[in-house]
Amino acid sequence: MNDAMISTLEQRFAGTSSSEFRGQMRVVLRREHVFAALMWLKDAQGFDLLVDVTCVDYLNYRGAADRFGVVYLIANTETSQRLTVRVFLGEDDLTLPSVVSLWKGADWLEREVYDMFGIIFTNHGDLRRILMPDEFTAFPLRKDYPLQGRGERHNFPVLSRDRS
Repeated sequence: MNDAMISTLEQRFAGTSSSEFRGQMRVVLRREHVFAALMWLKDAQGFDLLVDVTCVDYLNYRGAADRFGVVYLIANTETSQRLTVRVFLGEDDLTLPSVVSLWKGADWLEREVYDMFGIIFTNHGDLRRILMPDEFTAFPLRKDYPLQGRGERHNFPVLSRDRS
């Protein structure tokens, strides 16, 4: 990984930290810098591929200051460099700017994170449930969601397989 790129990223965006584990670089950004930093990484550093957007629930995780970590996995297809970008969010404000304007593929990835964890991506053109029915009111990948569910199925529409 390009040390100069990481150093520039840390200088340009206050509060940014980085680490390396088994040859993989990871960066932690502050919420207010995430869009600008990702745009800089795409435009100036060639990270032209958004591999994934996901989320980690750190509920009851020892030492965690914030509940959620939204993770962006990006890659430079010319140099084969990969970078993991993480942004931590507390339960009091679960909003992040959408990156659909940077990578069109973020559309469904952000919808999945919204549907499963309740993270709201502002300026997303179509932020609605993608896996769960619209009537579902919870976020099933949160660690405080009960394994047996909460009985939400009572208000799901009844589907009939009758072909008559």
